[in-house]
Amino acid sequence: MSTRATPPGRVTTRQQQTLPWRLDCHLTADDDVAAADELRRALTARRPWMPARWFYDDTGCDLFMRITALDEYYQTRTERALLDAHMDDLVRAQGTTELVETGSGAACKTRAILDSMESASTLRRFIPFDISPGAVAASAADIAAAYPGIRVHGVAGDFARHLSRIPRRPGDGRRMVAFLGGTIGNLDPPKRRTMMRRLARLLRPGDCLLLGTELAHNPDVLVRAYDDAEGVTAEFNRNVIRHVNHAYAGDADPADFGHVVRWNARASRIEMHLRAHRNIEWNIAGLGIVVPIEAGSTIRTEISCKFTPDSVRAMYEDAALTLAAWHQDPLGRYALSVATPG
Repeated sequence: MSTRATPPGRVTTRQQQTLPWRLDCHLTADDDVAAADELRRALTARRPWMPARWFYDDTGCDLFMRITALDEYYQTRTERALLDAHMDDLVRAQGTTELVETGSGAACKTRAILDSMESASTLRRFIPFDISPGAVAASAADIAAAYPGIRVHGVAGDFARHLSRIPRRPGDGRRMVAFLGGTIGNLDPPKRRTMMRRLARLLRPGDCLLLGTELAHNPDVLVRAYDDAEGVTAEFNRNVIRHVNHAYAGDADPADFGHVVRWNARASRIEMHLRAHRNIEWNIAGLGIVVPIEAGSTIRTEISCKFTPDSVRAMYEDAALTLAAWHQDPLGRYALSVATPG
């Protein structure tokens, strides 16, 4: 699952001139049109699916925070344990002076990295990037208050269009770009290749990419992580129906859908679906479409690809990056890795 939060609201640089941090918002009405077009194409495809952004309204963000605390959902606490155990050494080895966190949301794991940079006396600048201006503003304000003297330059934009708007680093520094939470696994192979190449273009010689990836392991454990006993993930999944209804005047009842989790061994990924309990005609007036859904058929709402050390290395090589460090938990469920240009 992505850790990206998407509270509503847009903040402009002009509004932040009196604050100890800066926010550049590159989102425009064109991005709203693009989001609507993407959703329309997804729901009318031969095999309907849901773009991940529709998980994260305020309710979805709250539900996801509950998911991260569940016993079954080990990913968040495992990644945090790896950050706590290894960031001091990684920061010293890389000489990191600047952190760019992509998909920062509330930047809940940022402090483990920034604390290591502060301990090494190399902390200069933090750049949170997310699709939600509200999330970036909250992260920027929080970090600016917690680390006096740090320069904070937030950027709100779409991953497909605005990563290139992240400011270049000064020539005398070293940048770490962090893409955590296993979010890279939420992309299918073509989009994943494109994302990795975009992230690589943010790096110059001396910089590095810090990547969090979930590893392929026991399918039963993986399925339980996305289908918890309390039903929190099921509610998180059904909330996409509410979110789309609210945004585009839809009329589907979330209770008409069941939560389905599958392990796709061939693609090495978890898939989440919503299965219709009955025949449904989902009228989404704001998109100008009616989506017919037969009883028993599904809408795929998420993929979460799982990796091996070799597949992560290949992913780096395709983006012209070289694996420089690898750390995984003792159970072989999750890995943090570092790659450098060239």
